[in-house]
Amino acid sequence: MTPEEQPLTDRVNNRSQRPDSAAFKEFMASQWASSTDELPARAPVAAHAANRRRAISGKFVGERLVIPAGPLKVRSNDVDYKFRPYSAFAHLTGLGVDHEPDAALVMEPVAEGTGDDGGNHITTLYFHPMAGRDTEDFYANARSGEFWIGKRPTLPEFKTLLGLETADASGLEVAITKDAGVTTVGGIRIRLVREVDINVDALVDTSRINTSVDLEQSDLLDAQLTEALSELRLIKDEWEIEQMRDAVAASVEGFEDVVRSLPRAMTHHRGERVIEGAFTTKAREEGNDLGYETIAASGNNATTLHWNRNHGTVRSGDMVLLDAGVEIDSLYTADITRTMPINGTYSDVQRKVYQAVLDAADAAFEVAVPGRRFREVHAAAMEVLAQRLSDWGLLPVSVEEALSPAGQHHRRWMPHGTSHHLGMDVHDCAQAKRELYLDGVITEGMIFTIEPGLYFKDEDLAVPEEYRGIGVRIEDDVLITADGNENLSAALPRKPEDVESWMAGIYAGE
Repeated sequence: MTPEEQPLTDRVNNRSQRPDSAAFKEFMASQWASSTDELPARAPVAAHAANRRRAISGKFVGERLVIPAGPLKVRSNDVDYKFRPYSAFAHLTGLGVDHEPDAALVMEPVAEGTGDDGGNHITTLYFHPMAGRDTEDFYANARSGEFWIGKRPTLPEFKTLLGLETADASGLEVAITKDAGVTTVGGIRIRLVREVDINVDALVDTSRINTSVDLEQSDLLDAQLTEALSELRLIKDEWEIEQMRDAVAASVEGFEDVVRSLPRAMTHHRGERVIEGAFTTKAREEGNDLGYETIAASGNNATTLHWNRNHGTVRSGDMVLLDAGVEIDSLYTADITRTMPINGTYSDVQRKVYQAVLDAADAAFEVAVPGRRFREVHAAAMEVLAQRLSDWGLLPVSVEEALSPAGQHHRRWMPHGTSHHLGMDVHDCAQAKRELYLDGVITEGMIFTIEPGLYFKDEDLAVPEEYRGIGVRIEDDVLITADGNENLSAALPRKPEDVESWMAGIYAGE
C-alpha cells in the first residue's frame, strides 16, 4: 500500500511509536496483579430504575425496545469529548458519569408478568467490557484499554450494581435483529430510540428493510417510545428528588464562589470569563460537569437570553445575570438564575425592574400547586409584568389588550416561557405530549423552573434611556408537594435587600 492509498481513518496512527515486537507484547501481558473478584453492593438507584423499566414495559407489551447510550464523539482528531449517556438510557439503568459508551439497553418481550420484577420484558445491558491485561488492547486501545482510560466495571459488577442482566456488546446485533418483523406475521416488532447511535439505527433499519417492515410506520412507533420515555420523567421518584436537592446545593455553592470572584472579574478584560470559571470549577469539583453552558452576562449582555460567549467586561454599577447549574454524577442538574449588582448595591432603576420580576415570580409560585395547569404559571407571571410595564408607561396598549392573544405587546421585553421541567436534562421531558406538558395538570413530584424576566436592550428606543441595558431574570427550581410547592433553591436570596446583604457577607468573609 502506498502512502496515498492508506485510508484516512488509519492515518491517525502514523505518529505511533509503540513497540510491535513479540518480546514486548509478551512482557506487557505478564506480571500484573490479579483483579479482585469482590462484587459491589446494589446501588440505591437500582430499585427505582427497575420501577421505571416496569412502567415502560407495561406500555409496549410484546415488543422489543432498544435504548442506546450513544457513542463517543471525537473532539479534536483522536481526542474524544467527555462521554455523557443519552438521558433515557441513564434513567432506565441508573447509570451516570462516563463509563458506558456504545452500550445499549435491550428490553426483550416475554409472556405478560413473567419478565423482570413481574414485568413483560427481560432487560439486558449490552456494553464493551474492559480489555483484559493479556490482550494488546489493554495498552493499545485508547477507548477500551485500561492503560488509557482506567478501570471500568466488569459485566458481573454491573449486573450486581444495577440488578440488570449484562452481556458483551459483541452480541448486540443478534439481540436487536433476531426474529424481527411485524407482529402480524409472527415476528417481533422493534421500537428504537433513534438518532442516539447511528450504528444501532443502521442495525434496526437494515433489519426492517430485510423483513419488509413499513419504515414510515416504524418512524411513528419509534417516536412513540421516545415520547413515553420522556413522559416517564414528568414525575420524579424519591431518589430523583434527592439528586435534585444535591444538584441545587452544589449550585448554590457555585453562586457563592461567583460573588467571591467579582472583585477580580472587575479587573479583567474578560471579567465574564472569570465568573464563568468560578462556577465551572465548583461544577467539576462537586459534580460531573455543568448542566448547560453558563450564562455570565454583565450589563447589556444580560438582555441576550442565551448569552454564553462570556467575553465581556464586568463593571461596577452594572448588574450581572448568572444562569448556571451543576450536573452531579447521576446526571441530574439544577438550573438557577440570579441577577446581582456587581458593586453589591442595586441602583434605584435596577431595583425597580428587579422587584417587578420578583413579584412576577412570586405570583407564579402562588399557582404552582397541584391541580392547576402548567400553563397558568406563565400566565400569572405575565399579568404582573404587563401591569408593571403599563404603570411605567411602556405599553402602547391597555393591559387587557396586551394580555389578549391578539396583543402580547409586553412580550417584547419577556419573550421566553416562565417555566420548563427539570431533571436529567435542563429542559427535561421535552418530547412529552402537549396535553401532559404545557396543558398538563400540575402534580405532586414534578420539578420545574419558575423564571420570569425583563430585558431592555441598549438599542431599544421604545423605552426611556434609564431602562436601557438592564436585563433581569430570577429563576428557581420548584418541587411540587402534596399541598403546594417547595423552592429547592431558596438558599439563594431573592429579595433585593437580601441579595445585597448576602453579597456583603461574602465580601466581608462571613
